[in-house]
Amino acid sequence: MSIAHEKLEQIRAQVQTHLDRRQSTELTAARKESLESTIRGLLKAHNAVIVAHYYTAPEIQALAEATGGCVSDSLEMARFGRDHEANTLIVAGVRFMGETAKILTPHKRVLMPTLEATCSLDEGCPIDEFSAFCDAHPDREVVVYANTSAAVKARADWVVTSSIALEVAEHLAAQDKPIIWAPDRHLGDYVQRESGADVLLWDGACIVHEEFKARGIRDLKQVHPDAAVLVHPESPANVIEMADHVGSTTQIIWAACELPNKTFIVATDKGIFYKLQQAAPDKQFIIAPTAGNGATCRSCANCPWMAMNDLEAMAAVFDQGDNEIHVPPALAARAMQPLERMLTFAETLKP
Repeated sequence: MSIAHEKLEQIRAQVQTHLDRRQSTELTAARKESLESTIRGLLKAHNAVIVAHYYTAPEIQALAEATGGCVSDSLEMARFGRDHEANTLIVAGVRFMGETAKILTPHKRVLMPTLEATCSLDEGCPIDEFSAFCDAHPDREVVVYANTSAAVKARADWVVTSSIALEVAEHLAAQDKPIIWAPDRHLGDYVQRESGADVLLWDGACIVHEEFKARGIRDLKQVHPDAAVLVHPESPANVIEMADHVGSTTQIIWAACELPNKTFIVATDKGIFYKLQQAAPDKQFIIAPTAGNGATCRSCANCPWMAMNDLEAMAAVFDQGDNEIHVPPALAARAMQPLERMLTFAETLKP
């Protein structure tokens, strides 16, 4: 199956359209302060809270923290939104994160700065083709990454994030259950190699992580020989092989704090640098080299859809009228089952 490859140019063109429409002008300090003040007032007036991903802009992460919200990976975002007392969740991330929040908390209002913020993994795994793929292999447990639509989640037996992907695969392998893994082929290949599970891969990829190149990292290591390499498992296998630590965004932050190195080469979205520098202010972080060119170079180390979550859009989040997440109740009920399975399983992994 090569849906992702077939759609790659279409996805890249879509990215460029988004970038062309966006204003690249820097906010003045006064304008930034005004927008942040407006957002704070709106959060209080609507009993709302910001749930932001590590890959959003530093000012969005800082505002979420300052107003009692959450900055984390998609697993903790899902937990936080479900358990928080707020009536409205402002999800600063990409669309599947908003859908996940709505599935887990159907009684809450879920808004996003824009519903155009999507994900190449989600786009590369359309439900009709994926469902047919699953139907052709009925003996396999269907495991899908959180970076998928509500419809794809509803078709799955398990939903996973990168923070528990390997553990779920090991759990299923111990029961001799063969797996369909979708949509990220790099993460699936990593999980297959590490767990020994029988895995059939869907052919998807993240346009950010796929751009990291082993040769560039090797060259950078020549300049910084004492640097440790931190890699997200959505990266290609030859990049993962160079890693001193492979893990989710949360696990990368942990490694940066725990490893003795003072310098780190980081192969994931540069948005994580806000939290890395906050967690380990005495250490140096260098973004891993990419191979982007032309229209894609801006997306290589910064997800262009994550960048759509800016202060201007956040300040208008209650005024747009077309940015609320809706998931049909029957679909949400089906998607809830593998999501709850993920959250329950994750609880068993806590020390």
